[in-house]
Amino acid sequence: MRTLSIAFLAGTMLCAASAAYARPDTRAMTCAQTQVLIRSDHAVVLTTGPDTYDRFVRQFGNEWPEVPVSTTVPTKDGECRAYRCEEPINLPG
Repeated sequence: MRTLSIAFLAGTMLCAASAAYARPDTRAMTCAQTQVLIRSDHAVVLTTGPDTYDRFVRQFGNEWPEVPVSTTVPTKDGECRAYRCEEPINLPG
């Protein structure tokens, strides 16, 4: 019985932790809130649709090998400009 209680408690704690770290959804925020979140965290993974998400970054000043590419994301108040990470294209020669 004690083993079952510990397993239940561990499972409950895991579910609570997962909910606490849920990915922010751009559709539930205004454009200003989305942009502030990206700027303050420098890079953040955001949900953009029912089955879509991506990593967004500040326009400049990132220490990543990826390149920031301008795009739009859906927000409560319409489309919002953001920068998504893309691998740089290495052209030969």
